[in-house]
Amino acid sequence: MSIHSTAVIDPRARLGTGVTVGPFAVIEGDVEVGDDCTIGPHVSILGHTSLGAGCRVHAGAVLGDLPQDLGFKGGVSSVRIGKGVTLREFVTVHRGTKEGTVTEVGDNCFLMANAHIGHNCCVGPGVIIANGALLGGYVDVGERAFLSGHVVVHQFVRIGRLAMVGGAAGLGKDVPPFCMVGGMERNRVAGMNVIGMRRAGLTPDQRKAVKAAFGSLFLSGLNVSQAVEQIKADAAPGSPAAEFAAFIEQSKRGICRYGASSSGAASDEA
Repeated sequence: MSIHSTAVIDPRARLGTGVTVGPFAVIEGDVEVGDDCTIGPHVSILGHTSLGAGCRVHAGAVLGDLPQDLGFKGGVSSVRIGKGVTLREFVTVHRGTKEGTVTEVGDNCFLMANAHIGHNCCVGPGVIIANGALLGGYVDVGERAFLSGHVVVHQFVRIGRLAMVGGAAGLGKDVPPFCMVGGMERNRVAGMNVIGMRRAGLTPDQRKAVKAAFGSLFLSGLNVSQAVEQIKADAAPGSPAAEFAAFIEQSKRGICRYGASSSGAASDEA
C-alpha cells in the first residue's frame, strides 16, 4: 500500500492490499476500496461508497456525494462501483435519494472525464460513457452500451444492451437494445448497432432475428403493442430478439422513434 502524506483518510475506511492513494485525496469513513485500486490526486470518496478491486480513479473525481435531488431528506444511501472500473478526471457519481437505495456502476466500465452519474442510476458492466455525458437520476444503462461525448439522458430513461448513442444526443425516451441513436439527435433511432452485435458474439441468425424485430417495431407500420406481439411470436425464448421485445414491453417513458438523419442511417446489413 502506498498513501501520500497529504491524503486524508478516515481510520474507519477499509482499504485493500496494493492500494495507492495520491496527494490531497480524501477518503471518508464507511468507504471500502478494493485491492489494487489507484486513487489519484484530489479525489474525494465520501461515505457509503465501495469500489471493487482494480479500479483506477483519476484526479478530481467525486464519488458518493449527496444526490442532486430536492427530494433527498437524509438517511443512508450508497454508491457501489464494480471491479476494474476506470473513472477519469472529475467524474461524479452520487448516492441514491431514498434511504437504503444505491447508485451502481458495473464491472469494467470506462467513465471518461467530466461524466456524471446521477442518483439511483444503474450502469451495467462494460459500459463506456464518454467525456461530459450526463445521466439524470434513475437512468438504467444496459451491458456494453456506448454513450458518446456530451450525451444528455433524462431521468428514468433506459438504454438497452449494446446500444450506441452519438455525440451530444438528448434522450428523454428509452433506447432499445442493439440500436443506434445519431449524434446531435433527440429521441431518434438511426439504425442497428451491427458492429457492436458482431463484436459481442451474436450469431448471424441472432442478428437476423434482431433485424426482423427492428423492422417490426420501426418499419412495418404496426403500432408498438402490435409490433411487440409480432416480435414475441417470432422470437425464440431467451434470444436477443426476445430481449428486444421484453425491453419495449417494459418501457414506461416510451421508445425513441425511428428516422434516418445526417449523422446516421439505418443499416440493412446483419
